[in-house]
Formats: sequence, structure tokens, C-alpha cells
Amino acid sequence: MATDLSGGLPVEREYFLDARPGAEVRDATNVWLEEEAGDFAMRIGIEGVAEVWDNHELWLDVAFPDGRVLNSRDRCRSHPPIGPDGKPTVLGTGPLQFRCVEPFRLWTIGFERHPVSDITTRQLIEARYPDPIPRAEVAFAITMRPAVPPLVSGTLTAASRALMAGEQGSFISPRFEQLCRVDGWLEVDGKRRDFKGQALRIKRQGVRRFEGFFGHCWQSALFPSGKAFGVNAFPPRDDGQPSFNEGFVFDGDGPLVAARAVQSPWMTEFRERGEPVPLVLETEDGRRVEIDGTTFVNTRSQSHASLPDSFPLVQQAHARYRWDGEEATGMVERSTFRNKMKL
Repeated sequence: MATDLSGGLPVEREYFLDARPGAEVRDATNVWLEEEAGDFAMRIGIEGVAEVWDNHELWLDVAFPDGRVLNSRDRCRSHPPIGPDGKPTVLGTGPLQFRCVEPFRLWTIGFERHPVSDITTRQLIEARYPDPIPRAEVAFAITMRPAVPPLVSGTLTAASRALMAGEQGSFISPRFEQLCRVDGWLEVDGKRRDFKGQALRIKRQGVRRFEGFFGHCWQSALFPSGKAFGVNAFPPRDDGQPSFNEGFVFDGDGPLVAARAVQSPWMTEFRERGEPVPLVLETEDGRRVEIDGTTFVNTRSQSHASLPDSFPLVQQAHARYRWDGEEATGMVERSTFRNKMKL
């Protein structure tokens, strides 16, 4: 069966905004990337927000299993969005640039040599850093080739469509995500290494609001055979109303098969690595899919006292997943209210 890597979306969904949008509108791309053997993982992102359109925000975390994290959160001068093809195929800020070379087929990411913070997972968890913070110089170039049809959030089931249209949809915002194969090079303090791996890219355009957000568990991975899964589930609500819970299984070709999580590894503590994150999905075609997982690197945790108790604490990490005898590295992001955490 042939696989449509556009999922039926028009090529314009791959383009960026070419002018400042209306109030609160964002134009954003984020990538979660794992080296195939788990030697390191990265989270790379740009958030363009209407109110500060000329200075997009850069997000970068390059994390290693020994606990080292190369980290940057900078607001830099935005790049012009028009690419060599005359279309708005570029999203860039400061040293970082995403470029859509061929919609749903080929993307590139470039990061020019730039100093970033050289910290640790433990320091992120405790929000305690040396003064001054050590610096490292980082550069990379990455090629991404989509390998799985995109998931447009809130479209796979009647339940997810209904919740996407309400308050819970505002937490997610209009977006799609797509698993990719990647290759490239990473340079740290002048030492360069080539690598291969996989990545999840997320493309968002629209208004995103977090007031009332009550937590989530988001997991995804692409396996060597071409099989893949993804799921984003919100925890059970105290008022008994339904929570957003949308996932998929991909069998290596054809379309996504809709699924929902019936078992999720809700976060209760911050760990540097080695935390079990197993999940169980039930598909609309009647399958029960059990996937084992263990984190191997933590790229970012937020536990500092400046966060209000009304907003969940967040951890972003990467895991080794095992499914039907195959192993792959993938992502996991979770959030939980402070009073439900073992801090």
C-alpha cells in the first residue's frame, strides 16, 4: 500500500507566515531528535509571536546520557521568511534556521556556531546554576526526511475532534506533527561528529493559550522497520468530563490507524534518566498495543518556585522504546501539578 506523506494536506501547510499576524498568533516549529543509538538527544525550536514578531524566540537543548545539557533560550533577530523558491519556506532567528526544501519530503535545520549554556540535568531539576554559567560553542546541520503521514491534532476520532474544538484544543493549538528520518553533524567546542537518527517535527500556526491547562503525557517514536506510534493524552479530570486522548499506530505503510492511550506513565517525579515510561494503546481496529519504554536522557525539567501552583510542572525527555522485538529512541513530554509530584 502506498503511503501519502502529506496525509492529504496542501503544500501551503508547510509554509510559514510572511508577515506579522494578528494578536496572539504564533508561527512555530519544534523538533525532538534522537541519535539512533541514544548517544544524545536534541530539542530544537523557534516560536514566533505576533507581539514580538521581529525577535523570535530560540529554544535549544542538546542532552547527553551523562547528564550534560547544552541549553539556550534566546530572543534573536528574525530571518526573512522568503526562501530561494520565492515562497515563505524559512523560519529563522539568530543562529538557527528551519527550511522547507520540498513540502512533506525534505527539511533542513542549520545552527551556526554560537555559545550556549553548559549545564546539567540535575541543575535543571533543582533550578540551581553556577555563577557564572559555563559556556560551550555549538553548531549543527541536519536533514529531515518525513517517513510517516502527519498527524493533524484533533482529527483522528470524533472524540478528539469534539475536544479540539473546545478549551482543551486551545492548549494544543492548530498544528500537525510528523515523524522523520534524520542525518547530519553536531559540533561541540570544535569537535564534530556525524550522526543518523529520527525526529518528530511539530508545526504550529495560530493562537495558543494555557489558562486552565491540567497536564499531559505525550509520547512518540519511529522504529527501524518503519512502524511508528504517537499519542497525546491529558489526565483524568476531577470534574469527570472527558480528557483529550488521541494517538495513532503506523504499520509501515498506508494511513495512520487511530488509537487512544488506556495506560500512560503519568509523571510523579523528576528523574535524570532510567525512568520506566511504558504505555498501552487501543486502536480503532481493535488491537491492543503494548510498548515498553525507559528514559535515557532528560533535556529539561521545570521545578523552580517561580512557577505558579496553578500551572503544571513540565519535563521534556527522550526514551528507548521496545515494541514487538524492535527498539527505537523517541520522545516523551509530561506535565503534572506540583501537589501530585514527589519533589
